[in-house]
Amino acid sequence: MDTNDAASRLEALGNPTRLALFRALVKAGHGGLSVGECQQRLAIAQSTLSFHLKALIHAGLVTQERQSRTLICRANFDLMNALVGFLVDECCVEERCRTAVSDAA
Repeated sequence: MDTNDAASRLEALGNPTRLALFRALVKAGHGGLSVGECQQRLAIAQSTLSFHLKALIHAGLVTQERQSRTLICRANFDLMNALVGFLVDECCVEERCRTAVSDAA
């Protein structure tokens, strides 16, 4: 994942409603939640939910699947893990390099 992709996805999560929606989908697991369940859990209007879902879908963080007459929303766990990995992959690498150099001296 490059910096621009990560920034776009983090921007999508930067709204409190979208973050709450994404967290609800993460908590629900791979089975996801119906649009109605999402609306009920967040206690928001259908139009508001649709607006925020669209942003998360556009960022690739959420997928939707129609099951009969029900629309199921799911967190994209692979992308979520890639985003978290992008944030922590180089954690403290400079500190470790400085420590290795000072230990070698």
